[in-house]
Amino acid sequence: MMVNTSSYINNIKNCHSQLIKLIFDISMNFLKNIHRDERTTFLFHFTYSFLEGIISGILVLNGFVFLKSLQGSPYQVGILFQFSMVVLIAAIFINEIVHRVKNKKRLLRSTAIFTRTPLLMLIFFPRHIGDMGADSIYHYLFLLVFLIYYLASPLIFPSINILLKQNYASGNFGKLYSYAASAKKIATLVSTFLFGMLLDKDPYAFIYIYPLVAILGIVSIYMLTSISFDQADIPEDSKISKRIFSSALKRVKEIFMTNKPYLHYQIGFMLYGLAFMGTNAVITIFYDRAVGLNYSSVAFYKNFYNLIAIFLLPVIGRMLTNTDPRKFVTLTYGSLAMYLLSFPMTLAFPYYFEVIGLQIYYLLLAGVIFNSFFISTMAISWSIGSAYFCNRSEAGDYQSIHLSLTGVRAMFMPLAGIFIYDMAGFSFTFILGASFLLTGIFIMFWSYKKYRLNNEGAPKTNSENIPPHSSNK
Repeated sequence: MMVNTSSYINNIKNCHSQLIKLIFDISMNFLKNIHRDERTTFLFHFTYSFLEGIISGILVLNGFVFLKSLQGSPYQVGILFQFSMVVLIAAIFINEIVHRVKNKKRLLRSTAIFTRTPLLMLIFFPRHIGDMGADSIYHYLFLLVFLIYYLASPLIFPSINILLKQNYASGNFGKLYSYAASAKKIATLVSTFLFGMLLDKDPYAFIYIYPLVAILGIVSIYMLTSISFDQADIPEDSKISKRIFSSALKRVKEIFMTNKPYLHYQIGFMLYGLAFMGTNAVITIFYDRAVGLNYSSVAFYKNFYNLIAIFLLPVIGRMLTNTDPRKFVTLTYGSLAMYLLSFPMTLAFPYYFEVIGLQIYYLLLAGVIFNSFFISTMAISWSIGSAYFCNRSEAGDYQSIHLSLTGVRAMFMPLAGIFIYDMAGFSFTFILGASFLLTGIFIMFWSYKKYRLNNEGAPKTNSENIPPHSSNK
């Protein structure tokens, strides 16, 4: 049955407002029972997450915009995705710098202005970039602007963990994070659909939408930095020098040597990262070259899973509070594996139906359901999973290692995925990604069985001496 497009958009907006109200009401009822300082932290965290959700929803289509509107090459799309991750390799070194900076709020706010402001340049882009070929100066300017944008990630992501770990009680950590994450998913869902529809009407709408992202990005960081910082942990040697590199690497070695569960957790994430990064840009190419989708259809597939994830996140947040992160993350790996396998299955059975201009492939729709489980579990596992292996004062160190390893695999895997696709095609690339994930699941179960966490959810200093049944987590 055909539905009027304006009515469809209004329904999305109404759904958006109702879901935000539901999440906020549930959150506020829960907040009545927690400390006033935690309530204040949550309100700033909630606002930051909501604004970042709008930004994320717009940038979800970034690769497809580059491929379809700007006519960029597949390898350039791979580089664009690579930029979003490879910058994280500096996280362990930036974490050492952050430790030595007294005014952390000013550092974060200055970073926001420096990295978000270049997006304003896109308003001067011409509306015929796609006709200039993939080697136009505007293609490289686009890549440069987003490289600068992503440079903030290795500073902001560990700071979020430090802020939340310091201001949320351990028993409320996963719950409060999941509420804010749900708000982010709602905002992402709506902004992606609306941006996709706008791009179908005007493929160059990004020229004036991305400058708005610059403004929202600065405001969101100001909201985040309104959460109180504990400034008492500045080391005596607070000067920023070349020694920060050696001390950072020494800290990484020390953590991996003494915390075997965390080491295994990162090995699992390395395998997950090979699968995710090796297929992410290939999925974008699949939508264009294998099934020929329009912007609205891509927006549907890239974001419909958020509608399911919104309702799963509060439940999953509670699960992580009471579950060993290694056991929990097997849900993430398994659901992503099934999502990846939906693509070669669609090639084998390419059946679909159309609704208001959306091409809905049956097997891709099944994959979207698995992707919703992946997104809702990964939203928590990737962001705060590391914090469960340490005490509050170490949260920044553990998350910075986690982020840096993300950057390490981003140095080669996005372009390696494009190369594998060029050489062996879509099916082989997705099946290879699924095999990495299955290996990661095996390692997580082995580690969970051999090394248990203590009753606080963090390992003892010498993980090998932890009794095998010291905790049921």
